[in-house]
Amino acid sequence: MNEDSKQIKIKKEISILTTMIDIFYKNKNHREQYTTTEIEELKNYCKSRILNCPVILEKTFCSSCKIHCYDEKHRAFIKKVMKYSGPKMIFFHPILLIKHLLLG
Repeated sequence: MNEDSKQIKIKKEISILTTMIDIFYKNKNHREQYTTTEIEELKNYCKSRILNCPVILEKTFCSSCKIHCYDEKHRAFIKKVMKYSGPKMIFFHPILLIKHLLLG
């Protein structure tokens, strides 16, 4: 794949992750448990990991990647986000979910 393909994949991954984080944070209990600052910090951390991913073109999902570039704190947090938001994606962003599943 060329540089354009890489940039497209990076944008898609960032879009999916930020959407999932936003769905997670819309929940009243999560808003009470986490501050906006913590959520923005998670988004920025995830973006930096995606931008620096050495296998972005070969991998499907981060969970199935052999290289785990998230530290333990952020990995636990993003797992919680994905566990909550993943099933809800069908209601909030069905097209984005289908595209994400087709990437994998």
